[in-house]
Amino acid sequence: MSIQHVRRLLLGAVLALCNGAALAQQSDPAAIERGKYLTQAADCLACHVTERGKPYAGGLPVKMPFGTLYTTNITPDKETGIGDWSDDQFVDAMQRGVGPDGKHYYPAFPYTSYSLMPRDDILAIKAYLFSLEPVNQPNRENDIAFPFNQRWGIALWNLLFLDDERYQPDPEQSAQWNHGAYLVEGPGHCGECHTPRNLLQAKSGSKALGGATIQGWAAWNITGDEQSGIGGWPDEALASYLATGVAPGYGVAGGPMAEVVNHSLRHLTPEDIQAMVVYLKSVPAQPAEVKRPDEKALANLPPKQTEHPLGQKLFADTCASCHQWDGSGRQSDYASLRGLRTLNDPQALNLIQVIINGDALHGPNGHHLMPAFGRHFNDREVTALSNFMLGHFGSAPATLTPEIIAERRQQGH
Repeated sequence: MSIQHVRRLLLGAVLALCNGAALAQQSDPAAIERGKYLTQAADCLACHVTERGKPYAGGLPVKMPFGTLYTTNITPDKETGIGDWSDDQFVDAMQRGVGPDGKHYYPAFPYTSYSLMPRDDILAIKAYLFSLEPVNQPNRENDIAFPFNQRWGIALWNLLFLDDERYQPDPEQSAQWNHGAYLVEGPGHCGECHTPRNLLQAKSGSKALGGATIQGWAAWNITGDEQSGIGGWPDEALASYLATGVAPGYGVAGGPMAEVVNHSLRHLTPEDIQAMVVYLKSVPAQPAEVKRPDEKALANLPPKQTEHPLGQKLFADTCASCHQWDGSGRQSDYASLRGLRTLNDPQALNLIQVIINGDALHGPNGHHLMPAFGRHFNDREVTALSNFMLGHFGSAPATLTPEIIAERRQQGH
């Protein structure tokens, strides 16, 4: 028997063992359950499903400055999904943003954050995804203009902005802090929304978690700044916000953040939520324009005088029954308006989006719905209502115009 033949036999045996281990993990109930938890922590469903669409089948449009991307099918369908992907191909996609065909993914897919995840965690996610029912749904072509549709340029982008390194614990910090840092910076990829981007659409490292605007919504400052961030929030308030989407007197999740709570954060253990709180409260403070609202007493009665009488009438007709005149909310903390940065934002980014498009949040006490008024109110009425609410509940100047509202309607679609 030749040496070459012996080598081939040994190589075949090694590959068989590796493939056997991979197949065992994909069929192991414990690995699948762990993968489900990590898939939720990574918030994969939020991007890979459309309204009334099948989970993980993709097709969600993601508007970028250079065009529209459509998320891909990540069910185990072998024709249109990832059913034929090997372990190495799946890990390469998650850690390096490279598909089985060698093409680079756009960094709207947060592989720059997932790159911090170790191989074992990533393969657990694969085991869960491969346990799902395959969905045969072809991927949509991206609508990207030249030269941004030339994916070879992403390889150069990666050289500049992708570290391709796994998370390394900080020995000077506690195990809880390190676990929170891993969840926030890795699978949770919080910085992908809450960190502003530079001209090349890379996260600005000097302003990490300092707040940004994404698809017409304000992703707030979540650094330790006591005025514009979450430094002034009690730990229990921040934990409640992450786990349920509401912290009375501090915030109620809306828009993309509501989706994060719905699909991801509400499924995490209290221990993981608390670890995230510990880490976030330690993030160096970043100043921002939107300040922590000043506490001010609001009588549970309509104001006697207002510069926006139409807005006051609309609030009385459609809003006061749930939110009440003092913003305390009727029967539910989810309807509370007190302390919200949304009502102290001069641009009223989130306020306008919620009024026009509505919102939904899944909490421990059921499903909470904010109806959409975009079809019922014209631009002049949305302007009047928004200006009234800014003046009545917050300290931001009420300077919105119908032209601004018309532009925001376009951003929300």
